[in-house]
Amino acid sequence: MVYLWVKSFHVLFVIAWMATVFYLPRILVNLAEAGDEPAVKARLLLMGRRLYKFGHNMFGLAFLFGLMLWQGWRLFPSRLPDVTAGMHWIDAKLTLVALLLAYFVWAGRMIKRCGNGGALPSARALRWLNELPVLLLLGVIFLVLARPF
Repeated sequence: MVYLWVKSFHVLFVIAWMATVFYLPRILVNLAEAGDEPAVKARLLLMGRRLYKFGHNMFGLAFLFGLMLWQGWRLFPSRLPDVTAGMHWIDAKLTLVALLLAYFVWAGRMIKRCGNGGALPSARALRWLNELPVLLLLGVIFLVLARPF
């Protein structure tokens, strides 16, 4: 029962974090298209900063619960099973999660750069970059469900 609660919280916080990973680049697209409208840019920058902070919190919680799922059996062997014993799908999954985290940090830095008066990539380039996390998440989901190796 403990395992199912830990897994449920992990999935919940992953979903919340992924919402920020998907929406933050959309804010960047809107910023790139805002032109010289200072009120619109200020509002979007505020939204971006708040969303980025929220995303950091959600990632931290997802990470803690994920760590409990991955290594918790060492501390609580009677409560948490070793779900990755001898399997290497977890290595591939964690690599994709690291890429998602790098993408999230990049998007946050773009928000900060724009707030400091720096230029953003074109709206078209940002739209293309917006699709990258969908592909990475698809890989994560496949690895978790199929556990191919």
